[in-house]
Formats: sequence, structure tokens, C-alpha cells
Amino acid sequence: MQDDRTFADFGIHPDIVAALADGGITHPFPIQSMTLPVALARHDIIGQAKTGTGKTLGFGLPILHHVLAPGDPGADELPGAGAPQALVVAPTRELAVQVSGDLAKAGHRRGIRVLTIYGGRAYEPQIEALQKGVEVVVGTPGRLLDLAAKGHLNLGHARTVVLDEADEMLDLGFLPDVEKLLALTPAGRHTMLFSATMPGAVVSLARSYMTQPTHIRAMSDDGADDRQTVAAVEQFAYRAHAMDKIEMVARILQAEGRGRTIIFTRTKRTAAKVADELMDRGFAAAAIHGDLGQGAREQAMRAFRSDKVDVLVATDVAARGIDVEAVTHVINYQCPEDEKTYLHRIGRTGRAGATGVAITFVDWDDMPRWSLIDKALDLGYPEPEETYSSSPHLFEQLGIPEGTRGTLPRSQRTREGLGAEKLEDLGEPGRGSRGGGRGDGGRGAGRSGGGGGRRQGGRGHGEGRSEGGRGRSSEGRERPARTGEGERSAGGGGRRRRRRTTRVDGGAAGTD
Repeated sequence: MQDDRTFADFGIHPDIVAALADGGITHPFPIQSMTLPVALARHDIIGQAKTGTGKTLGFGLPILHHVLAPGDPGADELPGAGAPQALVVAPTRELAVQVSGDLAKAGHRRGIRVLTIYGGRAYEPQIEALQKGVEVVVGTPGRLLDLAAKGHLNLGHARTVVLDEADEMLDLGFLPDVEKLLALTPAGRHTMLFSATMPGAVVSLARSYMTQPTHIRAMSDDGADDRQTVAAVEQFAYRAHAMDKIEMVARILQAEGRGRTIIFTRTKRTAAKVADELMDRGFAAAAIHGDLGQGAREQAMRAFRSDKVDVLVATDVAARGIDVEAVTHVINYQCPEDEKTYLHRIGRTGRAGATGVAITFVDWDDMPRWSLIDKALDLGYPEPEETYSSSPHLFEQLGIPEGTRGTLPRSQRTREGLGAEKLEDLGEPGRGSRGGGRGDGGRGAGRSGGGGGRRQGGRGHGEGRSEGGRGRSSEGRERPARTGEGERSAGGGGRRRRRRTTRVDGGAAGTD
């Protein structure tokens, strides 16, 4: 639901309004309408809003409105000219890249320089950009602290600071680093904190570093958000067998109306394996997980956003902060750990008023876990139906054409594939980008992908439960881990129909 007012009605700089209009953005979403008047008046804000609600522009437009861009009257006379005037701290590399991109688009007509700083990339380009001068820095805590400690990043003139997804930073153990960063900024700064939940440590952080903040809540007060995270999402759960899952996925990916799809796994090894097997079957797929270098991760995300691939296989950690428009299907290849993870996964579809489909595979050993998720969210289907890739109800419920097989027909392999997206050499300290094994002409083309996909290397190690849930294997669950430069990685039976439709509060913008 959008506001009747336009961004111009809020008094935002005309060049920013024009830049938004260039991208077809003219009216604010609810979180933006609530945030803009308070933030433009430079009052501290505690905002409770989830990813996908449009909060990036809610805090980003006031930042862009208030900074002095090169050539503005008084810009050359600023104390510490060229030093960042605003800082946005994000928990993951992917979220930092997305926020930075949104701000750069909105500020390009003013000539505002926005720099993204995070680990996994070489230091030199980031240092050179800081030396040339920037107005806004968006980054993750580890690399920000590294550059500040070495004297390359001067935060003494950052008059506005935003802490985005503070609860995720808490989960990743970043709050001590955030406090160190805040100590480097001016005492009279304008501070905005955004968080989907408000655990005690986040509340304590807000009390310690904010001045009489205004609390803005773009979420319901009755707990309904725990059950309704997305608009119009059809939810299906199937008790699946490990050896048949990839066949089920291959058929689901040929369902009518299927667009961009995200497949979630609990482990790095499973993510890599599923992506490889889908590429072998003709689909344009890519994986993101912690064993991939930053270059390979960014290559996969660029390919997904540009539709060179339309299937992204991701671990929960690597997918933190990712927000991509027009995702029609989410497939939980492995059962989520808990209800929070379940909601976070399925919330990637059904955004901005669109509909979506969420499908969960439940192994027999995961039935107790799924029962707890179902009970916590009151989903209404505690015992998923035993389902095979040939089950008629699977075809009927998900709109899969009759006769569909587990390999994409060559006539439908129209996408370029991962290999069509350039793998950048980021000069990553201490590691290769681990991008691919077969080369650009491999079998990874698919719906999909006529141009050839690239195998993505990097398999997880360490002890973990095997995909089928029996015994132990070398497949380790992905955990946030420090990299060399001090940055964390993101990261046949009966025929009962299992379906649920949920609704969301407020609106959603594709800018967050």
C-alpha cells in the first residue's frame, strides 16, 4: 500500500526526486512515509521493520538530502572535506551492496559519492576511493574497523549514522564492533537504528548511543508478523525422500508461471551439490555459500538479478540480507532450523503485492523439528504428506504440466547461464574466488540456460548431519566465520492438500 503523497511532497531535494522517478519510484511506502518527516528533521529513530518493506529509502533519502555533494555551496569549506558525512553499517556484505546500490541510484543526479566497504575484496581500491573523497560509506563492521584503525577511514565527520538490521548484527556477534565504530563518530550525530526484533542487547545499544529516539513500528503489535511475513504466499509441505528430492525440484522448476526461484539449504555442501545437479539437468542455476570467494558470490548474485540464471541455491547464512525482486518460488530443500528461519526464507517471495509459492521438503528425521515450526506458526499441517517426484498431487497442486520429466528440454534452455557473467578478480586477501570448474562452455546452461554455466567450486567441510539425516558426513552446516581480513561471511501416499495463504502488514518496496 502506497501513500498518496509523492516524495516531492516531503521536501526532498529535487535532484533526488528526479533520480527516483528515473527508476519509476514516485510514491513512498508506509515505512518511508512514517520515517521521512522524522529523519528529515534529524531526530534519532528506532525503526522496527523487516527486509523488503522499503526501509532503505526511509533512512537513505534523508542522508542524501542532507549531505553536501561536490560543487554544492560550502562543500569545500567542510571540516575534513572529502571525509564521509554519513555512515551506514550493515551485517552482511550482500546487504551492504544492496543498500549502497540503492543510495547511489537515488543520489547520482546530485553527484553524491557512495562507497561500499566490506571484506573479501582487496583493500587498495577502497583506500583509493576514500583518499579521493566520498560523501556516504556503507559497510560491514569488520572491514570498517580495519580501515579506521589503519587511518584510512575518518569517521570524525560522519554526522549521520544508520545501523541497519541490528538484530542480525547481534546474531553475528557484531555489536561490540558497532560500539567501537560509534565511538569514532561525533557525539552530536544523527543516529537511526533499524531492526526486525528488539532483543535486550539492541535495546541497550539504542539507549546508550541515541538521544530521545522516536520509535517507528512498521509491524503489527499483536504478534501476527510471526505468522504473516509475506503477502499472498501459498505454502506447501511434503515429506520427501533424500534420493528423490532433486527429481522433485527439477519438476517444480518447470511449473507454470515459475519465475526466479531461491532454493534454501542448511549446509554449504548441499547448496553446491544441488546447484551442480540442476545445471547437469539443463537449468540455469548458481549457488552462494560460505566456501565461495567474494568474487564468485557476487558473480552469482549479478547473474541472478540480470536473469542469466533464474535459480539461486543458498545457505541461510549466505542469503542474509539478500533482497531480489520478482521471486515467485521458494523451495526449502532442507527443513529450516526453526520458525524464525522458516519465515525468513519464505519471506523472499510474495513481496510488493505479488503472489508467491513456498515449498518445504521434510525428511523423516526432520518431522519433530517441522512439528515445532508448524505449532509455533499455527500453519495447520503438522504431518506433511509423503510425496514423490511422480506423485499426481505434486503436479496438480504446483501447476506442473503432465508428463514433465526431471531434465529441462533443450528447447527451453534459453538463459545464458552463470558462465555468461564475468567473474571479477577482486584481489581477495588470502583466498581465490573459487569460481568454477568446467569453464564457460560447461553443461550449466538452463532455463534456462543455453549459453553455458560455470561450475562453482568450494565444498563445505567439518562434521554435520548428512542430507538424508542418517549417520554423519563431512557436510558441515554453515556458520558465520571470520575471514582473513576480519570480516564475517554472509552467509505416493494419500492425497491431502497442504496449503496455506498468509498476508502481510504494510507495503513492500523493491528498494530495500
